[in-house]
Amino acid sequence: MKELLYKMFEHKNLSRAEARDVMLNIADGMYNDAQLSAFMTVFLMRSITTDELTGFRDAILERRLPVDFDNVKAIDIVGTGGDGKNTFNISTATCFVVAGAGEKVIKHGNYGASSVSGASNVLEHHGVKFTADVDRLRRSLDESGVCYLHAPFFSPALKSVAGVRKSLGVRTFFNMLGPLVNPVRPRHQLLGVYNLKLMRLYSYIAQNEGTACTIVHSLDGYDEISLTSPFKVSDTEGQRIFTPEELGYTTHSQHEIYGGDTVAEAAGIFDRVLSGTSNAAQRDCVTANAAFALVTLDPSQSLAEARSRAEESIDSGRALAAFRKFTELNSL
Repeated sequence: MKELLYKMFEHKNLSRAEARDVMLNIADGMYNDAQLSAFMTVFLMRSITTDELTGFRDAILERRLPVDFDNVKAIDIVGTGGDGKNTFNISTATCFVVAGAGEKVIKHGNYGASSVSGASNVLEHHGVKFTADVDRLRRSLDESGVCYLHAPFFSPALKSVAGVRKSLGVRTFFNMLGPLVNPVRPRHQLLGVYNLKLMRLYSYIAQNEGTACTIVHSLDGYDEISLTSPFKVSDTEGQRIFTPEELGYTTHSQHEIYGGDTVAEAAGIFDRVLSGTSNAAQRDCVTANAAFALVTLDPSQSLAEARSRAEESIDSGRALAAFRKFTELNSL
């Protein structure tokens, strides 16, 4: 690691092979916390290259615990995190709205490293027990419409750095890796990113992989469609900037989607969204993200039609029913 750090301190990039090798070593626990902290900090001071990101990804996928769901049509709905906004769990709530609309969601997530409540935090707060049992995961997907893959159970490298990431308390390149290493590798994805440079990077990777990936970024810095500003969308059709008003929403203020100071507060907002008792800003940003997820799965429908499906999922109680079934199946 020492030689590698010296190379990076001299502003030299890693090759794809070098990046793969170092990530394999991380997975094998070959570095101490100080070395890992130094390595992660380098990427806070410069942008990660495509070769570095794909090399890291190669290693994680090589060592992952694979999950085979027979190419079931499903979507992963995820944000990179690291935007510093501390919203409630918008992407996780979106998963159950999409499931309530009759689609399948295979979500890959983790505890929050730079925010109060990540996906794993809010689900664990509701009594969910994480598992790597493929039969249980498949049953959850079939019966509730959602299965959740807790990242450290499937990726040794992500488990190895969990403590260091939490101690650092800032975003690292592992935020960028999470959305790329879902063990099931679903062919559809709604991905939120915290800056436009990442949007270009992920667009390039998705294009090479042949993934139907819709990448979103709110121009005021959110890694999801927040409806607090115009937002940019990149998909197989190209790139476009939307305003909330174009989709029939109003522009909301940032404080209206703040996630609170504790996991319990974030979980309370999450519950109110699914039960239809949240404020308008919280509901709107979830239905907006759900609409883009639904169009990613079925591009033949319009955004207006997809939004209507998302709203009906909440209003009919099907989103909440999907979540209740999910917690029932995953709390055993």
